[in-house]
Amino acid sequence: MDVKNQIVMSQVMMPHHANALGVVHGGEMVKFMDTAAAAVAMRYSKSDCVTARVDEMSFHFPVHVGDLVVCTASIVYVGRTSMEVLVTVDAENLKSEGNTQVALSAYFTMVCIDETGRPQEVKPYMPQTADEKVLYEQAKAYIERKKAFRK
Repeated sequence: MDVKNQIVMSQVMMPHHANALGVVHGGEMVKFMDTAAAAVAMRYSKSDCVTARVDEMSFHFPVHVGDLVVCTASIVYVGRTSMEVLVTVDAENLKSEGNTQVALSAYFTMVCIDETGRPQEVKPYMPQTADEKVLYEQAKAYIERKKAFRK
């Protein structure tokens, strides 16, 4: 994916991120994902952005204290004032060989806002690679289903 349409953030999970059993709180992971989604949306739109919706949040397996988490946020679709951002979190036990797995994933709807807090238009997004085109079409179909459901 185009570097302007993606951001990667990482950090090692520490005891203050976790419960007494050493499992990272889900809210800590969601906060990290939201930060990455906002960063890529702001980079793409060159404007402030806010979270409007989180869809399909999936916790695939627990993250533990000491794990390295790598959060990848990618613009997959752009509407008039909003962007769909796919966020995935890979977790790696740094003490074991090749033990990286997708721990979480979700779609974040980010809305571009002006200095008064009102939604503003976002430049169009044109997927370039085959993977980007597949994600674009999936997001477009999903958005159409959401719109139909609201009616």
